[in-house]
Amino acid sequence: MAFSVKQMVDSRRSENYELHEKYINPQFVKVLRTIGFDRGYIKGEGAFLYDANGQRFYDFLSGYGVFNMGRNHPVIKNAIKEMIDEPAAHLVQMDCSVYAGLLAEELIKLCPSNIGKVYFTNSGTEAVETAIKFARGATRRSRIIHCDKAFHGLSMGSLSINGDNHFREGFGDLLPGTTKIPFNDLSALEKELSSKDVAAFIVEPIQGKGVNIPDSNYLPEAQKLCKKYGTLFVIDEIQTGLGRTGKLFAFEHWGVEPDIITIAKALSGGYIPVGAALYTNDIYNKIFTRMDRSVVHSSTFKQNYLAMSAGLASLHVIKEEKLIENAEKMGNLFLEKLKPIQEKFELFKSVRGKGLMIALEFADPKSIKLKVAWKVIQAAQKGLFAQMVVMPLLEKHKILTQVAGHEVDVVKLLPPLVITENEVDYFVKALDNVLIDCHKFPGAIWDFGSSLVKHALKDKKQKVAN
Repeated sequence: MAFSVKQMVDSRRSENYELHEKYINPQFVKVLRTIGFDRGYIKGEGAFLYDANGQRFYDFLSGYGVFNMGRNHPVIKNAIKEMIDEPAAHLVQMDCSVYAGLLAEELIKLCPSNIGKVYFTNSGTEAVETAIKFARGATRRSRIIHCDKAFHGLSMGSLSINGDNHFREGFGDLLPGTTKIPFNDLSALEKELSSKDVAAFIVEPIQGKGVNIPDSNYLPEAQKLCKKYGTLFVIDEIQTGLGRTGKLFAFEHWGVEPDIITIAKALSGGYIPVGAALYTNDIYNKIFTRMDRSVVHSSTFKQNYLAMSAGLASLHVIKEEKLIENAEKMGNLFLEKLKPIQEKFELFKSVRGKGLMIALEFADPKSIKLKVAWKVIQAAQKGLFAQMVVMPLLEKHKILTQVAGHEVDVVKLLPPLVITENEVDYFVKALDNVLIDCHKFPGAIWDFGSSLVKHALKDKKQKVAN
């Protein structure tokens, strides 16, 4: 009998949560069920997801920014199919893959003139690990400076430069020589760099956790300080890169030239994991110094031909379909149409963003009833109100979004770059409807908030007990 994964999946599709609960991560299943995210999507197309009942959902999460080109893009899918049908000799290891060479060439064309080499990885966190290692090797220094609230991945080295203690807690001593400073604080940066023992300063041009946008002079001045003190300037573009902010790379908004750029997520086209560290020839010459050090840094699957093909196809789609231009256009439209909504509701503090990376921030209201309710929610756990917005967007309006970080009242929008004005209008109307309900106390949304409070307090007790 012929083996068919499709037949296997189709026969057991309804067991997805039970299988995860038993074999993978029961706590995650509990989270999804608590917040009403246990939907069981079975199809993705462009900017939309579909569940088993055929209901269509607006995907404003994009797999944390993976699906810049939309889900199941036909050009990328066909490129991968074409390669699968080829009897290619890939991962020979003791050979040079033309697939990798071509993708590297295309990436270098898109980079600032100082970038000359590409090291491919299997993920974003592995690209960050590469940046840490290369920076330390090239400078012969060990310290790495990172920012508060930063997110650079969850493997051991990248976790060490994660600015959120929530992710670091419980894992013991991490990579030595890492220092956290406030984001957007040049004085704090210079204070650390002046010791002249810092290998690299790594920073997201826009922080993913909270969608925090720096002052206009922050990145240019940070680059100058790094040059002054002999520190490498590393920009993490894993979520912001490849068109997300209305530029190919977000750092282009500020005209800087990093020494190392890390990318991943959207380079995959949503099919095959792939990432890269893009770096200068000078760094290369200090790492791969002799023939016997030509494989001093390596990874078995880093240049597999399916990942390289997905990357080539993704770059083609971004260019041919003018997705960067669309991200800028739709992002500006979002900000324009969301501003009146923000001014209308006292709980809605601000809206900010670049391109299609947008934050909706909420804060304590002025009216007495809402203020009391807000304080109860905040006392249980910061950030629960944002979840109270996310849930009805999904339940009532079929829009998938996310809270932008741990204990922040910010909802982050990361729609695919293929969205049109229709999707923008639909979201704005849906948000307006949800916020009308949020300003009714008592009401159904605040009842849902009470259930979140109960779960948050239960988790606190379990944390203390452990």
